[in-house]
Amino acid sequence: MKRKILYLTLLYLTSTCVCKAQSNAMLRSQALEAVKIKDWYSASQYYNRLYYGDSLNLKVQYAFAEVSRLSYDLSMALYLYYKTAAIDNGRRYPLTFYWIGQLLKNKGQYKEAKKWFTKFYKLKFRKDKYHYYKIKSKLEMEACDLAQIYLASPSTPVPEHLDATVNSKLSEYGAFEKDSSLYFSSIRLPDIKPKTAEEEKALANEMAYSKIYRSEIRNHKFKKIKALDTLINSKVYHSANTCFNEDQTQMILSRCISLNASDYRCELYSSELVNKKWKQSVKMDAPVNQPSVSTTQPNFGIINGKTVLFFASDRPGGEGGLDIWYAYKKEDGTYENPINAGKKINTPDDEISPWFVSGENTLYFSSTWHMGLGGFDIFKSRFVNNEFTEPQNAGVAINSSHNDVYYSQSRDGKRIYLSSNRKGSFFENKLNCCNDIYRFTINSDTLASPAKVMDTMHILKEQLKLLVPLTLYFHNDEPDPKRMDTTTVKNYEATYNDYKLLAPQYIAEFSKDLKGTAKALATNRIENFFTDSVDAGLDDLKRFSEMLEKVLNNNETVKITLKGYCSPLASSEYNINLAKRRISSLYMFFKQYNNGVFYKYINNHKEGEGKIIFEFVGVGELPASKASDNLKDKKNSIYSPYAASERKIQIIAVSYETKGT
Repeated sequence: MKRKILYLTLLYLTSTCVCKAQSNAMLRSQALEAVKIKDWYSASQYYNRLYYGDSLNLKVQYAFAEVSRLSYDLSMALYLYYKTAAIDNGRRYPLTFYWIGQLLKNKGQYKEAKKWFTKFYKLKFRKDKYHYYKIKSKLEMEACDLAQIYLASPSTPVPEHLDATVNSKLSEYGAFEKDSSLYFSSIRLPDIKPKTAEEEKALANEMAYSKIYRSEIRNHKFKKIKALDTLINSKVYHSANTCFNEDQTQMILSRCISLNASDYRCELYSSELVNKKWKQSVKMDAPVNQPSVSTTQPNFGIINGKTVLFFASDRPGGEGGLDIWYAYKKEDGTYENPINAGKKINTPDDEISPWFVSGENTLYFSSTWHMGLGGFDIFKSRFVNNEFTEPQNAGVAINSSHNDVYYSQSRDGKRIYLSSNRKGSFFENKLNCCNDIYRFTINSDTLASPAKVMDTMHILKEQLKLLVPLTLYFHNDEPDPKRMDTTTVKNYEATYNDYKLLAPQYIAEFSKDLKGTAKALATNRIENFFTDSVDAGLDDLKRFSEMLEKVLNNNETVKITLKGYCSPLASSEYNINLAKRRISSLYMFFKQYNNGVFYKYINNHKEGEGKIIFEFVGVGELPASKASDNLKDKKNSIYSPYAASERKIQIIAVSYETKGT
């Protein structure tokens, strides 16, 4: 009997394992199929089940993070990327670092985001597989600095989130004013309830496609929206967005078909106004449309007295992804060969939603490449001498840390519209999933001017401040161990070079007697300390010095405030002297930097010239140490990340004296 029970138990367990394996194989197959057609939501559901069935599977965990990000489940994506980074540390999945940076940037956590972009940028790759991300991460490091500078400036005007008359829990975009009406595009639920199965089927088909809507504006309020008729909206295409020419006799609209669950191919259609009625929309001929490419987001402008059609397209001859193109209209109504807006505008990323303000001769567009606050930012560029100037960020009032697209202006320039998935937008399931329409009411002098923020010396001085607190680390009892001196002739960089050589010893000591995952995690902690703290400190110091030299060359007086710390292994008297030696090593670094370029500036008393003033404050032990003070316990008193992180000095502040005072 016992043997029979044992046999049945083994049979049950075996069959359960087989069923579970078959179930996992099916889920993996379904997940891969969903990824293949870019159905990120379905893929996230499959990987969710796989992950909770085997949360130790790193491959599944990383895949779940990827599809969570692509399906706008950003909190889950960040959690999973962090977890992957802790275990993998950039070995198998180096892009984990890059995507953590992007997600933190979307949350407006720019200082922390910069650390992760820097961490990715420092990785060594044998192949060019990550070439794009290396370039992009370097740009993002600077963008994170600029974002903090932008945020320190006044944010006017204040955006108005349009109410539920216009916005829904799905996406609204491409809004602009015409004849006291607001035109925009959306996929949304019609305000009717089907009474029969046939009506329900027709309604389901209607809901599947984006349409162009219109709402009359009366007393600054929006009336009930209405979809444009079937001469414009289609029952078999997405009607993505539209525009009108200057005399409002021609309407151009974008119609799109789905290539998969996420991608679309669009073409431009034209409708003429005849006897005050719009004619049936017809597809535009070449060279505007081209086979097998996307041509979308049309907008009219006037350049040198000529009508110009702007649009976004991924046609050959661009810089990568969607580019901004424009084509001059001929007298016979056809269009000349489209012109790429050029390398100052177009980049390896997407440039989209052009809007040309003819009175300002200025193009507004959105991009994820040019330095912004996060996601798509809106930029502007003037058309001068037949080319576009270097784009400027449209400013904090217009841009957010999320996607900001489809900029438009009213004819009188007093109202601006854009679409954004920023905080406050309506959403159905996932925060920041969907775009809503925002309006800004402005006067000519109230719109924030990024030109003022973008002053080169102002940015340089602010970037110098952003580097503090700048922290530099030391090995135990360095420099000049077992001495009571308060100065040293040793340059900080020399102490750094000696410290780096000890990294293998730190790993060996801190991971001693550990095995498996525990040993790997201990190793990662030490490697990360040397990369993210020790190396980063010297890198920041060199960058600080480069910028400081430029600021001093501008005859600025710069006050640098320093503070020192020690771990609790020695007496307070000894530690105070040790902290002073460490500060002295930094002082020697500045004296010797770039063949002594700073020497003439240190306590310089000549009027009208640059000057460095060093201020020393607060040396000694940290008030609440987490490190062991037992010298016999070297693992925790010397080699642990806690102990290592306490042996430091900091530049804690940078300030400037106003010239002429």
